[in-house]
Amino acid sequence: MPLRTTPYEFSVRLPASRDRAFRWATDYRAGDLVLMGLRGRRKVERLAQNTFLLTDSYETARGTRTKVKLVHLLPERWAWTNTYLAGPARYSQFLYQLLPDGRNRSRLRFTGRQVERVKRSPTPAKIALLARALVREDSAAWRRLAAAMGRDLA
Repeated sequence: MPLRTTPYEFSVRLPASRDRAFRWATDYRAGDLVLMGLRGRRKVERLAQNTFLLTDSYETARGTRTKVKLVHLLPERWAWTNTYLAGPARYSQFLYQLLPDGRNRSRLRFTGRQVERVKRSPTPAKIALLARALVREDSAAWRRLAAAMGRDLA
């Protein structure tokens, strides 16, 4: 089966300064999936000072899904990467970067490359359609996270 790579990106405004948003967003906990609007649980394993292994198990319409993710924090760049090691989107990679956006605000710039197995190579139009769906889904999760961040840091 061929692999399809779908590039996509978006940004979300966060209700905290860049340093506070970075600490909050990279303080991984078991209940993080609930904050994103998912029914599931996260196992967090710290591999090194700035490296984590996250195992997310959550419910979908098709049953329980599990994704294993390797996260590298890049605090000097106000960024982190997330690479899927196992699960339906194995080999996908995502870059999260925080930018200042005023005194007590910041902006998350998300750049994603989702990799999935497909029966046949998709057309560019099909890839664009999937990219729009991924932007809707992932930016909605980050808007929910931004609301939780605002509540936690108020």
